[in-house]
Amino acid sequence: MSSPESFTEAMAQLAAGVAVVTARDGRDDIGTTVTALMSVSLEPALVLVSLASAGYLTEVLLRQDRWAASLLSSGQAAVASRFATAGRPSARLLVAGTPHHRGEHTEALVIEGGVAAIEAETTRVVPAGDHTVFVAAVLDVSYVDPSLQPLVRVRGRYRSAT
Repeated sequence: MSSPESFTEAMAQLAAGVAVVTARDGRDDIGTTVTALMSVSLEPALVLVSLASAGYLTEVLLRQDRWAASLLSSGQAAVASRFATAGRPSARLLVAGTPHHRGEHTEALVIEGGVAAIEAETTRVVPAGDHTVFVAAVLDVSYVDPSLQPLVRVRGRYRSAT
């Protein structure tokens, strides 16, 4: 079996879209940057997100089911970096100065200026090694802006999809 480092290096070769997943937790807002968000089904509309099991967002999503995902545009690398920071700063602090709104169905923060945003409700939770996979029904597509280039992460760096 190969080392965890070689596996990480191998997976870093695969370009992945960058999103910020957020949730409202009582009076607080939390969120994290993810590259493991994908469409699962069109009918019904389902997505999945894979989160580190030890993360605070995972803890929150195991208690409540509704969340939002903002699919970032190429000009939002700084937003991705802020939400990727270790620790548990409030998402409200992380979006300071960044246009955003509350999702109508989730009350989660939705970052504007990305390529798209969705609101979702978890329908299934699957433990998967050191991660937890949340399969969710799409409640709403908050916006889609195909005029922007998506932000991707490849070889450990944020890049434009072009």
